[in-house]
Amino acid sequence: MSEATGGMLRARVILPFLLTGTIWGSTWLVITGQIGDVPAAWSVFYRFALATPALFLVAAIMKRRLKLTAREHRLAILVGLLQFSGNFLFVYHAELYVTSGIVAMMFGLLMVPNALLARIFLGERAHGGFVLGSAIAIVGVSFLLFHEWRANPEAGVIGGNVGLGIVLAMLGILAASIANVVQANPTGRAVPMVSLLAWAMVYGTVFDLGFAALTAGPPPFPTAWEYWAGIVYLALIGSVVTFPLHYNLVREIGAGRTAYNSILTISVAMSLSTLFEDYRWTWLTASGMGLAVLGMVLALRSKQS
Repeated sequence: MSEATGGMLRARVILPFLLTGTIWGSTWLVITGQIGDVPAAWSVFYRFALATPALFLVAAIMKRRLKLTAREHRLAILVGLLQFSGNFLFVYHAELYVTSGIVAMMFGLLMVPNALLARIFLGERAHGGFVLGSAIAIVGVSFLLFHEWRANPEAGVIGGNVGLGIVLAMLGILAASIANVVQANPTGRAVPMVSLLAWAMVYGTVFDLGFAALTAGPPPFPTAWEYWAGIVYLALIGSVVTFPLHYNLVREIGAGRTAYNSILTISVAMSLSTLFEDYRWTWLTASGMGLAVLGMVLALRSKQS
């Protein structure tokens, strides 16, 4: 057994790996319960209004510095607007039109714009195997999206419900990808990750509040306990618990191997869509899922080499 494989099988690695992948896979379905009777923008705000102080508490417990320089605050503003506003606002609105598991599958392709932007701004090169694997994964996801559109022909192609959901999800992917790349610059590397995320969440939450007030009117206060239970789960479990675990995995086994938990995330999300959203499997969706996962594995293995 190689040292890398042994490292992947250590309890301190495999348990957080399974936990983060499973939790993030479940959040895609939980989001659907946040956007039915409450405007999506307000649900995003409520989530991060709760998560922000909790993440500061985590940073304090971990004894990470919370005082940032002016340059670091500017980076936190940018990351906050991209990650905790643009990304999540697009995702929540996308799930109004597209099955949660499909949106999760699309986000599995985040590695593609990450690689392109890292090549442009950080000078990082992608191997040929990464390009091939990414192409296979894109074909697989395209099969799934085609099935979504074919199952809802009245929605139209672009400008209709499914088409709009796909566009919104793609914009969310782009926002998240830019945030990933910009926080990897020298300024970002000098800041403890949990501290940068905490301050970014502050700025993102302030923007979310303004956006929700301007676009969705006064804040609603639903009485259903299920709604607030979902907010608590997404804020504390889906955001505060997983981020420290995720970045500890990056330190333990590297970003490349950590990225494999996207496969677990997708598997959980699609399973929950099948159970609770009545997602119907066909030869097209099954082959699309298979190609997407195969392509992601090939791409990640190549990037890791």
